[in-house]
Amino acid sequence: MQKEESMTIDSLEVELDRLAGRCSDDVLGRLTSRKRAELEFHDRDRDPELVTRASESDLKKLKGNKKYYSTVEKSDQYLEDWIANNVPGKVFLDYACGNGGQTLNAARHGAAFAIGLDISPVSVENGRRRAEEEGLSENTYFVQGDCEDTGLPDNSVDFVLCSGMLHHLDLSYSFPELRRILKPGGRCLAVEALNYNPLIKLYRSLTPEMRTEWEKHHILSMKDVRFAKRFFDVENVKFWHLFSILATPFRKTPLFGPALRFGNAIDSLALRVFPLSRMAWIFTFELVKRADD
Repeated sequence: MQKEESMTIDSLEVELDRLAGRCSDDVLGRLTSRKRAELEFHDRDRDPELVTRASESDLKKLKGNKKYYSTVEKSDQYLEDWIANNVPGKVFLDYACGNGGQTLNAARHGAAFAIGLDISPVSVENGRRRAEEEGLSENTYFVQGDCEDTGLPDNSVDFVLCSGMLHHLDLSYSFPELRRILKPGGRCLAVEALNYNPLIKLYRSLTPEMRTEWEKHHILSMKDVRFAKRFFDVENVKFWHLFSILATPFRKTPLFGPALRFGNAIDSLALRVFPLSRMAWIFTFELVKRADD
């Protein structure tokens, strides 16, 4: 690592130490009721004891949608490649990091410094513990914070990952905050559910326990991408997973592999075409801070 970059990271770590020094009561005291609800929901969702305490029926209500994630290998690989190609030697922020899986992934791929920020103290502690277990504490930092008001310095981050979390935020606050903390020319990859497919929307309405009230009403659409253009250049909009989802019932059988490959093959053609692309489950896009901002 070059000396100048090391000094920059040292300064950033000082700011993170300051943020971490705020007691959790102080963080909680400044949160709105919406953000408190997000904190409580995700503390519960990320509680490592939940699986052992909850009944099978309760787990199905709370986490029954996880089975569909068995079909997202294509978008997962896209995310993995994005991290591998961009983060080596850079400052990376996992924005609303959850249990820190992608923070640690960025560290493994050679990020100079990988930050995991989340409103949930349970999530932050899970990330710290995993970093210690995997020997990645030296170039990772997990901190509790508000993604709409991170407290990070201006122009301090090279790359940001927003994976399945923008719909938990008020974009009128989070987009300006992301632009503020990104360095000129910095990039943010957003991986989000898309709010058009009527069957997927019906499923969401029938499974209310899996989401906060805010989340239920703020799944992203192309209107939100247009709003993002007020703050960023938007590049590489891609649509993922429509027919591939149909492989889900076969996930525990030998038919799953062939069914998923068939669904992915159809998706690779069908989701290039409007309006069928809008029926996708997930979409990705990059937010780019202009070099002269």
